[in-house]
Amino acid sequence: MGYSTEKLSEEKVFKDPVHRYIHVRDQVIWDLIGTKEFQRLRRIRQLGTTYLTFHGAEHSRLNHSLGVYEIVRRIIDDVFVGRPEWKQEERLLCLCAALLHDLGHGPFSHSFEKVFDLDHEHFTRQIILGDTEVNRVLSKVGGAFPKKVAEVIAKTYESKLVVSMISSQIDADRMDYLQRDAYFTGVSYGHFDMERILRVMRPREDQVVIKQSGMHAVEDYIMSRYQMYWQVYFHPVTRSAEVILTKILHRAKHLYESGYRFQEEPHHFYSLFKGDVTLADYLKMDESVMLYYFQIWEEEKDHILRDLCDRFMNRKLFKYTEFHPSNDQMNKLMELKSLFKQAGIDPEYYLVVDSSSDLPYDFYRPGEEEEERLPIHLLKNNGEISELSVESEIVDGISGKRRTDHKLYFPGDLLKDDSTDREIKRQIRELLDL
Repeated sequence: MGYSTEKLSEEKVFKDPVHRYIHVRDQVIWDLIGTKEFQRLRRIRQLGTTYLTFHGAEHSRLNHSLGVYEIVRRIIDDVFVGRPEWKQEERLLCLCAALLHDLGHGPFSHSFEKVFDLDHEHFTRQIILGDTEVNRVLSKVGGAFPKKVAEVIAKTYESKLVVSMISSQIDADRMDYLQRDAYFTGVSYGHFDMERILRVMRPREDQVVIKQSGMHAVEDYIMSRYQMYWQVYFHPVTRSAEVILTKILHRAKHLYESGYRFQEEPHHFYSLFKGDVTLADYLKMDESVMLYYFQIWEEEKDHILRDLCDRFMNRKLFKYTEFHPSNDQMNKLMELKSLFKQAGIDPEYYLVVDSSSDLPYDFYRPGEEEEERLPIHLLKNNGEISELSVESEIVDGISGKRRTDHKLYFPGDLLKDDSTDREIKRQIRELLDL
């Protein structure tokens, strides 16, 4: 019996608050879980700065990765097994891709990536294909196996069915994070009938389809996703924390480039500041390391870096107001920037427009560029395939409709009446409608 089919002598189970149990029988999966690159995900929160809004949101990307693996395992072993459209030899490939799909995320992923111009998917591929423990485990399955796993995650693998299980508009990734994030934030929006959806999934050559009898469960899933984005993921308090986090990183990078001497050398950041990040450097960065530096920088000589770190570490977040990028609003923003400078408050770090945007459901239309927007297809009783929004009035009502929200963030505490710049601050408050 080869390594690819080797089973543990006894099934291992992980207790899980969302799926109750996560089952592992394959030796390959057990070995991957034990690698240092996978264990690193314990030190990266799934929801970044959201814990500053919802105090329970402390769960990690390791939690989520195990959950995605378990959903894919159930689809393959309980629903697809024995069906002629499903190739059983791709079972292990799907399980590995599901488990490892988030392997390259960095600390506070999206802010971190934007500031340093990084791509977590690039590092996921590097971890899978590079000189790592993960690569050594995958290579034992076969010399080409790591490349296949990387291709599934990159959505370039030849089987669209395999890719769609992990990356589509109704995939194991979304089904886990919606429920998991709802559980840990304590909200009710992200719950939907996953058991029903799993039961009505069917494999087809190019994607997973849903039996028409399960359409209402899919409608519920899409609305759950819509609510989670606007009530949790784009929560303005979370965005405030992310704005401050981003400005901390920008300030630290600016100081380094200006020749500033930090009181304690930020060794872990040097390759990031230089734009020359090796895989080894990247894997050393996690949220515990970043928070260590933020705590050190609370006592830094530079007053902006010191203040921003104090705000982030001690939850002294920016206030916000609605902002619509019209000509009038942009003129007001320019006036505010001028007044901030007069008051001795640097608008580069303390006056920030932030935008959130989401498209709850859409599908590719001929002539458009974004061909990744593959629709959810329903399998009708007569065997025909129909796109979801054609059959569902609810989904049709939101299909293709992007919602965007703009807010202006600022430090409310610095704008209060005091003995200095009282008139200027009064004008600022008036412009901000405070």
